[in-house]
Amino acid sequence: MVSATVGRGAVLGAVALSLLAIPAQAATGAPNGPAAAALPAPDTAGLAAVLRSTVAQGAPGALARIDDHGRTYRVAQGVADRGTQRVVSTDDRFRVGSVTKTFSAVVLLQLVDEHKLALDAPVNRYLPGLLPDDRITVRHLLSHRSGLYDYTEDMFADSVSGFEAVRKKVFTYRQLVALSLKKPRTNTPGAAYSYSNTNFVVAGLLIEKLTGQSVKTAYQNRIFAPLKLNDTFYVHPDTAIPGRYARGYLTPDKAGAPLVDATTQTVSWAQSAGAIISSARDLDAFYGALLGGRLLSAPRLADMEQFVKVNGTTAYGLGLRRRDLSCGISVYGHTGAVQGYYTYAFATKDGGRSLTAVANTSNNGKVLDTLAGALESAFCGKPESRTGREQG
Repeated sequence: MVSATVGRGAVLGAVALSLLAIPAQAATGAPNGPAAAALPAPDTAGLAAVLRSTVAQGAPGALARIDDHGRTYRVAQGVADRGTQRVVSTDDRFRVGSVTKTFSAVVLLQLVDEHKLALDAPVNRYLPGLLPDDRITVRHLLSHRSGLYDYTEDMFADSVSGFEAVRKKVFTYRQLVALSLKKPRTNTPGAAYSYSNTNFVVAGLLIEKLTGQSVKTAYQNRIFAPLKLNDTFYVHPDTAIPGRYARGYLTPDKAGAPLVDATTQTVSWAQSAGAIISSARDLDAFYGALLGGRLLSAPRLADMEQFVKVNGTTAYGLGLRRRDLSCGISVYGHTGAVQGYYTYAFATKDGGRSLTAVANTSNNGKVLDTLAGALESAFCGKPESRTGREQG
């Protein structure tokens, strides 16, 4: 196993930069053939530049971690806490937002493996009378093709007042579904992709109905504990992030208005669609295990990876995104946006290399778009190595 130091940590005022490559225990099932060797080395200098740009564009801090067949690269810029000016660390925990959707999809696909659920069965078979259309299937939910309206469009029409109205609220799943059903559906079931948090709220109801457990217990017993994700929690309806964490800052809609510290909240408006807390290490381990075949049977993973094109560079499967990068490599994972945090968590098809990149702000389109550049640096390498590659 190769061990090398890519760089040394430094603190320049409120900005911290650390670029480290350290040995780790060999990953279970890590590929050793040409596919692994063909992937270019991560561009850590480029990754650092991406994070510097997000800070310049308004994020108090940003972090990224790459786990690559036993080597770990860490990069961090800016601060985790604007009050104390503590520098952000790649060990900090954070709210992962919609990355939660992959966890929820994994639990439901495990239930398919256990013959407790059928992907193409109507949701109303398991939750009688919940939805107004018996044609809406479980597969439609997990692929965002149900046509169920996303209630968060109304809830957060104004970013700050909308957030403050729900920051301390505790909703039931059925209350959130009812908010969606007040609006017309966006399309007939199966007709088109239309991203909606409502789909994964219904997924939470299915998990609890079919396991007889809370979503928290299902996540813990089926994913967190088996993978030893010791930084990963589902604390709803509690509002605090356990242990060491980066504070999250919501950008107001009004230009120039001060950032709002959004760290403390129930995230009850999202629950199984977006309320998990984790770390970069744990998300890298999760996607590495998922894509490496350690959480689902091969047929269920294949179901998850039946992608429908969303736009020129992204496609959506079952709780899983595919991003097609400029160098021809495709990576698999999810993005997350919750008040105060943006997350990109993706891995190669075999799970051998994974990246998690986080900025501790939200409602800032420039930061979100810039942070996507972390994928190019992590998986495509330096710019001169990004052309003429086969798609993976």
